[in-house]
Amino acid sequence: MPSASPLSGRHIAVLLGGLSGERPVSLTTGRLCADAVERLGARVTRIDAGRDLPQVLLRERPDAVVNCLHGVWGEDGTVQGVLETLQIPYTHSGVLASALAMDKTKSKAVLKAAGVRVPGGGLFDRHVVAREHVLTPPYVVKPNAEGSSLGVFRVFEGANGPPVEVGRDDWAYGEQVVVEPYIPGRELAVAVLGEPAGPRALAVTDIIAATGFYDFEAKYGEGGSRHVLPADLPAHVTEAAMRMAELAHVALGCRGVTRSDFRYDDLKDDLVLLELNNQPGMTPTSLVPEQAAFVGMDYDQLVLWMVEDASCPR
Repeated sequence: MPSASPLSGRHIAVLLGGLSGERPVSLTTGRLCADAVERLGARVTRIDAGRDLPQVLLRERPDAVVNCLHGVWGEDGTVQGVLETLQIPYTHSGVLASALAMDKTKSKAVLKAAGVRVPGGGLFDRHVVAREHVLTPPYVVKPNAEGSSLGVFRVFEGANGPPVEVGRDDWAYGEQVVVEPYIPGRELAVAVLGEPAGPRALAVTDIIAATGFYDFEAKYGEGGSRHVLPADLPAHVTEAAMRMAELAHVALGCRGVTRSDFRYDDLKDDLVLLELNNQPGMTPTSLVPEQAAFVGMDYDQLVLWMVEDASCPR
């Protein structure tokens, strides 16, 4: 007789969509993860998460939740707090780690204290940043608590003025923005699985953006970027990136799957961790499933690992 499906008899809720600007990415991540959970034999409830989420979860009473939300509210500890209150096992990081990882300024402070090399710069009022150069160009401006490269501007050397867009009335990414020196070089990414024996970095991907800058279109648009896996790097750089990603995962108290993004300057042999994503995408162009496949774990196996890793408290 054939063996039972791995998740047979379980009821899994998949949270997708949500309230942030990353809603379209979350819808894709959630759809693909839900399909995988169904193939694994579970009964799946797809929940387009809104502010009535507690009531929906109380009604559905799932055995566990796969959190496929991205951005504010779904990724910053808020939904995690709901799940903790309802005592429902869930994937990815807990309340504190999620809040820390989502706040770029606070996470940089924690990572720096742990010995991880991070960019300089600081947190500034967006109206000041729109009015004058707060750093000498080139520099990068980005929201303090947003993902998927939404609201990110690169100010080039010799630029006539600052990014006026961050001062507009329709700016939707908070009153303070992060301004960091632009770090030249290659865009690298490392996925980490938080296994019981300790975090395990999977591989290093070298991301070559079609536009020369890894923005939203480069991340999610068809042909927006090319991924070189494994990255063609000196052995000591590959090792350093993987160890640094594991250290960042531990320093922020993360659980489940994370992805750390780096810049590597070949000329200076300088590796800097830009940020850690505590709920990375699982879309067709996403880096985590690609790295998992590289080490022999297909999409369904990765999702199964995530579900089996779910717990409460986190």
